[in-house]
Amino acid sequence: MAMPRLRSPRLSTRVALFFGLIGLLAGLGLTTATYSVARDSLLDQRISAAKSLAFDHALTVRTAFEQGNVSEGFLGLDIETDGFAVLTNPDIAYLIQYPASSFPIELRETVARGQSGQQQFEYDGEPYLGIGVHIRSHDAGYLEAFPLGSTERTLRLVVTALMIGSVLAALFATFFGFTTSRGLLRPLTRVADAAGELASGGLDARLETSADPELDRLAEAFNEMADAVQARIEREARFASDVSHELRSPITAMTAAVEVLAARRDELPERTRQALDVLVEQVRRFDAMVMDLLELSRLEAGAIDGHIEDVDLADLVRRIVARTSTPDVPIEVDSELDTAAEVDKVRIERIVTNLVENAQVHAAGATRVSIEAGSGSDALLIAVEDAGPGVAAGERTRIFERFARGSASRHRVGTGLGLALVAEHAAALGGQAWVEDRRNGGARFVVQVPAAGSSRRGDSR
Repeated sequence: MAMPRLRSPRLSTRVALFFGLIGLLAGLGLTTATYSVARDSLLDQRISAAKSLAFDHALTVRTAFEQGNVSEGFLGLDIETDGFAVLTNPDIAYLIQYPASSFPIELRETVARGQSGQQQFEYDGEPYLGIGVHIRSHDAGYLEAFPLGSTERTLRLVVTALMIGSVLAALFATFFGFTTSRGLLRPLTRVADAAGELASGGLDARLETSADPELDRLAEAFNEMADAVQARIEREARFASDVSHELRSPITAMTAAVEVLAARRDELPERTRQALDVLVEQVRRFDAMVMDLLELSRLEAGAIDGHIEDVDLADLVRRIVARTSTPDVPIEVDSELDTAAEVDKVRIERIVTNLVENAQVHAAGATRVSIEAGSGSDALLIAVEDAGPGVAAGERTRIFERFARGSASRHRVGTGLGLALVAEHAAALGGQAWVEDRRNGGARFVVQVPAAGSSRRGDSR
């Protein structure tokens, strides 16, 4: 089973996270550098002070050796709280409060060799700095341990403060990145909104100019593109309308002539009758196509005046279906459903008639017409079902375009404009049209229209 593809975060979110990451990395880098400098500085100060004090104490001990009062001199040393000191020679047992083994062996060996040294170590889980001084005149070693707990606590406080500062800096950078990205992306949002409005039919959508020269270039380019698109669409609409209008006269003449010939069909030879039948069928199809094109042109130009009124949609649909070529199609309505709707009767008639005739031509007739509740309380659905071959998923949007046909009905008779008219009339009512699979096979064409009392009124173009 394939794992679902994770949705990519929004651009503003990615920019904000990038700023936050940069802020966090910069904060961590500053924390590391500051901690290193602070640690070296504090330890250097501590070591310097410890050395000075240890050598002073060693000098005091040497003086005590010379005066013969080692006990008094050693016990009188001002040892730091939690610190301790050891004399390695002579072995004065009663003076030994801590064993010499409390200090690292490396430091003791250094002092035993007649040198002075220093080394950090731990004793009973606490950190210490050991200073060893060799008293040459009496072949003795003086070892003193200075506690480093306060220094370590100071360093921990510094690290904590720096880490908090890094987190705050990252949060501030994230907020700054988010607000900055929103400001930078706002022009793109306006472009997207205008493009969406243009795509949905608002051909007069344009961008306002601003004080930024770069954004002005974008607005001007978009507006020029919108002008070109609008001009082209209007030109094509006028062309279709003009062609359809100009074809009305010759088609009317052709229809009249064909009807005259059809009235004398019995007088014609067999092969001529067959040719006449084809001609009659094609002229009628041509006439229907031109009429549909004229209607579409008037819809797009807003030349069709509609009249929105409250009607009983179920009763209206029953009367419309009764006038179609398949008046016996069953009509189902939930007895508890309120079918009051705010619609234009003429548009509803065109929608229902086209859907029923479409099912008759392409799917051997409709099997059911139903009135159902929409997804909300402000909408009703008109559904026309058939048991035909259905509509492929990739064609369900395209078949509502002009002259578009599904793959299963490409060789059938029809103008290819019926469903386009359904979609246009549904949009004019403030609804929409779509097709879906029928439960037992076939297609189910659905049109959504406003219910009575709906705030979403149709456009009475």
